[in-house]
Amino acid sequence: MENAIVRVRNVYKSFGEEHKILNGVNLDIEEGRITAVIGKSGTGKSVLLKNIIGILKPDSGEIFFRDSDITKMNKEELLEIRKNIGYLFQDAALFDFMSVEDNIKFPLVEQLGMKNGKELSARVAELLELVGLPGTEKKFPSELSGGMRKRVGLARAIAVKPRIVLFDEPTTGLDPILAESIDALIDMVNKELNMTCVVISHDIASVFRHADKVALLYDGVIQFCGTPDEALASNHEVMKHFISNSFRGIGG
Repeated sequence: MENAIVRVRNVYKSFGEEHKILNGVNLDIEEGRITAVIGKSGTGKSVLLKNIIGILKPDSGEIFFRDSDITKMNKEELLEIRKNIGYLFQDAALFDFMSVEDNIKFPLVEQLGMKNGKELSARVAELLELVGLPGTEKKFPSELSGGMRKRVGLARAIAVKPRIVLFDEPTTGLDPILAESIDALIDMVNKELNMTCVVISHDIASVFRHADKVALLYDGVIQFCGTPDEALASNHEVMKHFISNSFRGIGG
């Protein structure tokens, strides 16, 4: 695909002989769009994201960021590529011993080499305003609710103005109102900041609110990839079963 910012090609990943997770994944992430990767818990969605960002390395296969294969990069090259990729972990993964301000400053200092205190503070304030948490600079993660921690995690993920942001189960553990507010932030990141978004989730309601493309990961491969409308109309048995069970769960 010509407008793909990330191309995953025939990626395999196992953790020992008994734990084959990715079994030949192929996926194109379209630039400027929101792509959702859905699937049951434990199907390898998070493993796929960690391979894309280079936290994990596939056993075989290729992962291209634009025209560069990150699976063949050394540490320095990978660090340079990561400036283009933000990552919001499922639990936000904030440093508990750091204030909100210092958590957000961390990538600005470590990745961009920013040193000017006033510039750093101004950027942090700008980011906190963007995610709806102005004035929380001096708070610590232990003082924040789950939804607030996700927002701080998002502020940190977009701090260096990456081209693509990876969201790992962003609405897990949140009530429906908070989940919708996180969805709205993902839309803002995509449409207002012009960042490509990849969202992994088993929250079908959330996915169908904002995704441009839906990819179903099942049995270690992408079983289906298309628009939400195409997913709903699909005769693909695995997709039909997954959607049916998901909406049944929403209905109680």
